[in-house]
Amino acid sequence: MAENGMRPMTGKTVLVTGGTAGIGRATAEGCARLGARVGIVGRDKSRAESAAAGIKASAGGSVDVFVADLSSLVEVRRVASEVLDTYPRLDVLVNNAGGAWATRHATADGLERTFAVNHLAPFLLTSLLLGRLKDSAPSRIITVASMMHSMGKINFDDLQGTARYSGSQAYNQSKLANVMFTYELARQLEGSGVTANALHPGLVRTSLGAGDLPAVNKVANIGRALMKSPEQGAATSVYLACAPEVEQVSGSYFVGRTARDSSKPSRDAAAARRLWQVSAQLAGLGDQ
Repeated sequence: MAENGMRPMTGKTVLVTGGTAGIGRATAEGCARLGARVGIVGRDKSRAESAAAGIKASAGGSVDVFVADLSSLVEVRRVASEVLDTYPRLDVLVNNAGGAWATRHATADGLERTFAVNHLAPFLLTSLLLGRLKDSAPSRIITVASMMHSMGKINFDDLQGTARYSGSQAYNQSKLANVMFTYELARQLEGSGVTANALHPGLVRTSLGAGDLPAVNKVANIGRALMKSPEQGAATSVYLACAPEVEQVSGSYFVGRTARDSSKPSRDAAAARRLWQVSAQLAGLGDQ
């Protein structure tokens, strides 16, 4: 049954990255409760299977598990292939997985982990699934960004933080990249029937970057009692996944159920195009 006027999702297929806990799990559960077939992507098989069982028990329906470490480009490609093999149609992709690290970590590909997980993984996964999303149109791509994008700067001279690393700056840069990616993607998808929107979920009680948090997140965690629950944080993602009034809305940044102005740098179309080209090269997609 639809909740709060949102459209039932029976017959729809939704893929949620980072779906084993926090906002991602709550998003998957919310879509499952509306009748969707849901796939969740997580790093750990046992945790993912446990989350799937919990979602089924709470919301019912069909929940599929996909296991991948999204910091690895090989893993992103593998899980995309598995998704395509499993789903003949894909109606909604929710790029939710993310992390924050106070110290610099290099991935198996030699990339800075925050940039790789928060930006490059959704960029590559979306690109690999785009044909299926187009074939399933009208369909929707939703990327979980953050209000911290407004404090970010895309440092094209040091995207990987090799010359100088700050956990907070790396996180803010990645969230700015999420918004810029969404806007450029929306421009490229005009007329395709596929929409792309980004959102700020609010300050939510999650385990983001647990054990290795940038200082700004540690400060924020002091006020955890004042933060939203994961279910409240997921509300905008679920809304964008199914609400009829946003079916044709694309290239917007949402806070709650309202499209808001994002930062001025996020609306720099030339910089977004440059970021797209650099990301495509790093992801092994060539110059797009």
